[in-house]
Amino acid sequence: EKAVNLKKDLAEMQEWMTQAEEEYLEKDFEYKSPEELENAVEEMKRAKEDVLQKEVRVKILKDNIKMLAAKVPSSGQDLVTELNVVLENYQLLCNRIRGKCHTLEEVWSCWIELLQYLDLETAWLNNLEERVQMTENLPDKLDAINDALESLESVLRHPADNRTQIRELGQTLIDGGILDDIISEKLEAFNAHYEELSHLAVSRQIALEQQLQTMRETDHMLQVLQENLVELDRQLTSYLTDRIDAFQMPQEAQ
Repeated sequence: EKAVNLKKDLAEMQEWMTQAEEEYLEKDFEYKSPEELENAVEEMKRAKEDVLQKEVRVKILKDNIKMLAAKVPSSGQDLVTELNVVLENYQLLCNRIRGKCHTLEEVWSCWIELLQYLDLETAWLNNLEERVQMTENLPDKLDAINDALESLESVLRHPADNRTQIRELGQTLIDGGILDDIISEKLEAFNAHYEELSHLAVSRQIALEQQLQTMRETDHMLQVLQENLVELDRQLTSYLTDRIDAFQMPQEAQ
């Protein structure tokens, strides 16, 4: 009777493992929204806990069968053979569910990381847009133009590491068919915004550099002219003091 009950327990265990495999491993998942992906992660976590909780039952079953086989080798040997098959299948099920759970957790982590990088770069783009707007309607003063240019250049020196991460994380998820529509839409909007704004910012940078160069050249010319006028004024004053006739002066002084 005990052998019959143990055989029944083995059959029930095998049936449970078959159902678990069908439910958790053979079902096709389509992760088209973050909610679907998050639900799948939580489901696989529960599946892993459920499978690992059966470890105690498997151990008890194993001990009982080995004890029976030691007492009644004739009836216990067949159970040992069946037990070994169940143990092998159980270990395989545990490994596969652990693997799938780990994979889904990695995918979810990848999605969250992508959102974080997108938030960081969007904040940078907003900052860049503000700096570009600050370059409009500047007073025609050298210091104001120079300060605006330096402020814009400091933002443009932003490293490209985050954008590289966004591209790689997004491509990894899209290649896996995970949230591909949502990610493609997000990346397309982000890249379009980045290209448009960075092009505008660089154009403004070039315009400010040219304006600054022109103002510096003008200031230099005015400074040279001022120095020449001071020198001329000194010479004229000297001529007047010495009562020199105008026709005796150099042509430029006349």
